[in-house]
Amino acid sequence: MNVTVGFPLAIVLLVLAGGAAAVTHVAGLGRARDNLIIAARATAQLAAVSAVIVFVLRSMWLTVAFLLLMLGVATVTASYRISGRRVGRGLWAGVAIVAGVLPTMAIIVASGVLPAQPVAVLPTAGILIGNAMVATALAGRRLREELTGRRGEYEAMLSLGMRRRDGVLELGRPAAALALVPGQDQTRTVGLVTLPGAFVGVLLGGGSAWQAGATQLLVLIGLLLVQSLAVASTVALVAAGLLPVGSTPLPD
Repeated sequence: MNVTVGFPLAIVLLVLAGGAAAVTHVAGLGRARDNLIIAARATAQLAAVSAVIVFVLRSMWLTVAFLLLMLGVATVTASYRISGRRVGRGLWAGVAIVAGVLPTMAIIVASGVLPAQPVAVLPTAGILIGNAMVATALAGRRLREELTGRRGEYEAMLSLGMRRRDGVLELGRPAAALALVPGQDQTRTVGLVTLPGAFVGVLLGGGSAWQAGATQLLVLIGLLLVQSLAVASTVALVAAGLLPVGSTPLPD
């Protein structure tokens, strides 16, 4: 679909954002103004990206620089969600994100199934980075909740001679694995519940239904690897004491 840019679009966006804020407030789900702030921020960001993306796509070097910027923002966001801080050791979250994205993107590009051109690399890598960020943040938050709620068990394990790494893995792995569920459900129900963006994008670009399906399949199965690597890396970083979960350090 092609959205018509103009005054009606602005009104619709205001109504949608206002509705989200109103529902959040009435239902007591959190700060209603967060939805308004997020909507305004997304508008500004997409306007800026729309203005520069044409220039970025003219050069692979500019594309790489833009992807590094995306990785930086993803790292800061995941770090804040996991440890409550945007700088310092919380930035180890970026290692988990890169651990998921880099091998997956390398396989896709090296195989030749995706052209090594900015117009193909940028959107694909962007999808992988975004999902790696979400998986890392969800795994970190689940680890944080589990280790906080079962801190007594963790300390008892240490008192019995168990190493920090083994204690974190014992308690944290099942909780962190829940971060894989959204991606798995999305892949399991693709075509039956939703038609994801890559599929629709190829169709709108003039590609055949078979090309659209193949592209979406590549993205979804690639995301399974991205998210698995990101979650596994998050658990390993927390177990090694490199990535803090919360403001109170775990005892060694």
